[in-house]
Amino acid sequence: MDDRTLHALALVAAGDVEFHTGAWGGPAGYRWRGVAGGGPIPWHGVLERLEAKHLIAVEPRLGPLERRVHVTPDGVALLAAS
Repeated sequence: MDDRTLHALALVAAGDVEFHTGAWGGPAGYRWRGVAGGGPIPWHGVLERLEAKHLIAVEPRLGPLERRVHVTPDGVALLAAS
């Protein structure tokens, strides 16, 4: 796993990333956590790969627009080993 991927995993673990649903016409995707979504994350593909490998997961419900993203137990183990 490269440095960018480990950094992305660490940011998710720190609670800095959420997933917006795209409801009400806004763009769907991973965003920085903050007021009104805080802005898009430029390395969306890295987060998609982490999700595909089951290292992070998007929770089913937080609010009408945002979903919390968390590190799975496998992702925690990977962070601990790095």
